Amino acid sequence: MLSKSQISLLNSLQHKKFRRKHGLFVVEGYKSIIEFADSGYHIQTIYHTPDVAPKLLNLSQKINSQEISLIELQKISALKNPADAVGVLKLPHSTVLGYAAIKNKFSLVLDGVQDPGNMGTIIRTADWFGISNIICSDDTVDAYNPKVVQATMGSLARINVSYVDLKKFILASGIPVFGTLLNGQNIYTTDFGTEGLIVMGNEGNGISPDIQQLITQAITVPRVGKAESLNVAIATAICCAQISSKTYK
Repeated sequence: MLSKSQISLLNSLQHKKFRRKHGLFVVEGYKSIIEFADSGYHIQTIYHTPDVAPKLLNLSQKINSQEISLIELQKISALKNPADAVGVLKLPHSTVLGYAAIKNKFSLVLDGVQDPGNMGTIIRTADWFGISNIICSDDTVDAYNPKVVQATMGSLARINVSYVDLKKFILASGIPVFGTLLNGQNIYTTDFGTEGLIVMGNEGNGISPDIQQLITQAITVPRVGKAESLNVAIATAICCAQISSKTYK
C-alpha cells in the first residue's frame, strides 16, 4: 500500500523544481520504463499493477518494485487512463555537450519550444531518423516533464537533450546553421552538405531575432495550400526526412 508521503513525492515530480530537488523523474508504462533501463538509466522503483509482476521476473537486472492497486496507480499517474506501471528514475547527470559531438552530423536545435506534446514528438522523430543530439534554449520545455516523457514513447532514453545558452553555443559551433523561416530556401532543393544545426522555433513566434542573425542558410517547407503555418513537430519531421533522403540516397 502506498503511503501519503510516497503519493506526495510522486505527484510532486510532475513539477520541474521538484524533479531537480529530488533528482528524479517519472516514466509511465512498463514498456517505456524498460527502454530506459536498457539504455543505462537507473530505476529507483517501479510501482505496478499485479499483471506486470510476471514480467519483472524476466528482467536481467534486479529492480526494486512495489505492487499496487489500480486505484493507487490512478493517484500517482498524470494520465487520465493510467498505464500498467509508473517508474521513478534518477535524472541523468547534466553534461556539457562538446562541439566534437556535433561535427560531421546533423543536430536539432530548439529555440523556445513550449508544448510538451511537440517536444515529445520531436524527440521521437529524432530517434527515428538517427539524430542523437537535441540542443535546447533554456526556455524550451523540460525534456523530463511527464507529458514530454510520455509523448516520446521511450525514445528519450536514446537521445541526448542538452540545455545551453543557445546564442553562445551556435556562435562557437563552427558548422552550418539551417533555420526554418517562411522566406527560406526550398528544403527540397537545399544542399545540406554533411553536417549542420537545424533550428526550429517557438510555436507562436518562431525563431527568436537573436538566433535568426546566426542562421547561415534559411530554409522552408514550401507551402502549396492555404494554411498559415506548420506545427513545429511536423515541420521538424519533414526537415529530418529530407535530410535523411539526401544523406542515405
